[in-house]
Amino acid sequence: MKVIMEWMIKIKKKKMYKKAKRYGLTDERTVHCSQELDVLLNKYQELKKKSDDISLI
Repeated sequence: MKVIMEWMIKIKKKKMYKKAKRYGLTDERTVHCSQELDVLLNKYQELKKKSDDISLI
């Protein structure tokens, strides 16, 4: 699952960079993509924390 999330984050980052280059950093499309990336990153952090917590047991 962690590897899939990393792949999804990498793809979303590329999409965001392309939108930023094409439309600018403050364009609605770029901002929306950035917000989607934030959601993915937050989910990844939660997954990683749970994984780290389990390894402590």
